[in-house]
This record gives sequence, structure tokens and C-alpha cells, in this order.
Amino acid sequence: MTAIPNITLNDGTAIPQLGFGVFQVKPEETRNATLAALETGYRHIDTAEMYGNEKQVGEAIRESGIKRDDIFVTSKLNNGFHARGDALRAFDQTLEDLGFEYLDLFLIHWPLPEVGDYVDTWKAMEEIASSGRVRSIGVSNFQPHHLNRVLDETNTVPSVNQIEVHPYLTQDDVRAFNEHHNIATEAWSPIAQGKVLDDDVLKDIAGRHGKSTAQVTLRWHIQRGDIVFPKSVTRSRVEENFNIFDFELAEGDMEAISGLNRDERTGADPDTFNYIP
Repeated sequence: MTAIPNITLNDGTAIPQLGFGVFQVKPEETRNATLAALETGYRHIDTAEMYGNEKQVGEAIRESGIKRDDIFVTSKLNNGFHARGDALRAFDQTLEDLGFEYLDLFLIHWPLPEVGDYVDTWKAMEEIASSGRVRSIGVSNFQPHHLNRVLDETNTVPSVNQIEVHPYLTQDDVRAFNEHHNIATEAWSPIAQGKVLDDDVLKDIAGRHGKSTAQVTLRWHIQRGDIVFPKSVTRSRVEENFNIFDFELAEGDMEAISGLNRDERTGADPDTFNYIP
């Protein structure tokens, strides 16, 4: 089985650099998709309260027969639960839905700058961490100015910042800020929801390596140091996305892919997104 490299977070926790995401995977499809990923060799699953499929992720992990300690699982606080008491209850519900005694990583899903004070929410996350029921805490979709407040006003540096990253949105400034503060960058929407797959630059590089454009894009993420978790409900693509460790992109290839940046998002802008479901 392919050995997935680990990244050591700022709290000493090791996280597999390649994982499997279940964003936009329907609950009724999540169990089988997660099982396929685990059977392929993935040992890192990324879910969220907002996705509505935590229960199925837990079921798949138990059914896989793999020891819980051998699988890294992330979930995220839903947008309606930023108040302290709500956050504490939401975390309890996440553990209940997953059927776990502990979680590996818990994130604030969005900063929601016009809804409430995300610093207070982060203090609730610190309280959750102090309970010993989560190994690491972090944030998602935080910009440097959001993070600066967290760093200035609390005692815990987030272990990760999960942001939208792909060749059309390279996020160099946010990634540099994360690196400077020893915050790992996780990349969601790593292939821009498929938008990059027909790019001529990527197709040329893929052809020279005998790989798909998805594999080349994921390899670009890995070599940049991003933690990445592609998703698919098709087993052949789940397996394809896993097989990215038998080739390496040259420096020129890396620069060409990074040069595709358009600052083009597929998702919401964290500075204006304030949706509560």
C-alpha cells in the first residue's frame, strides 16, 4: 500500500497529507464512498456538521474494521453554533453522530464576520480542546486579518487553516501567512470543482507524465506542502486520486501550474459570507 506522507501540526499531531473529503456527498452515498476510500488506503477523512453526513462517515469507519486510532477524522462547527454554549453542544452532537469518543481535528467552518465575534467562538474551541476530546483545533476560510485577531486575543494558535486552493486560486498570501505562523494549509476544492481539468497547461504536463490532469493538480498541491482531500463517489476516481506518489513534478511544471492563478473562487468570499443554514 502507498505510504501517505504525514505533516506534523504545531501541536505535535501528525496528519496524513492526502485525505478523502465528503463535501457535497449525499448522506446515502457517504458510507459506500468512505468505505471505498478506506479500502483504497486513505486514512484521513474530512467531514463537517454542515454536510449532514457525519453519521455515515462513522458507520463506514466502524464497518471498515480499521482501528479508530489509525484514521484521522476532521469535522467542522456549523455556522449556527458560534455562541459558546451552542458550540459546546454542537461538538457533543458531532461525537454522538460519528459514534466516537474523540475527534482528531475540529474547525470553525467560517468566520462569519458580520454574524458574531469569531474570537469568542475560538475561545469556545479552546474550551473544547481542554476537555481532551479533540486532538487539534483549527479554522477554515479565515483570512490573515481574521487570524491576526485570533493570535492577538487568545492563547492558542490554530493548527490548520482550511481554505479554497487550486491552480486558479493559488492563495499565495494566505498560505505565506499560515506558514509564517506555523499554521498548516489545507486545500478544499483542490481541482476547482473540475474547472481546471480541461486546462491546456495541465493537459500538457499530464500527457508528459502519463497521468490525469486531476493527478497532476493533486501532486502540485502535495509538493507545495498543502494538505489535500479530493472527493468522489466513483471508486475508480477515488483510486486515481490516491495514486499520486509515483511521480514528481519538475520545478518548471510547478511554476507553470502556479502561473495559472486567476484569483478565481468556486466558493464564497470569507469576508462577505455570513450564511447560517
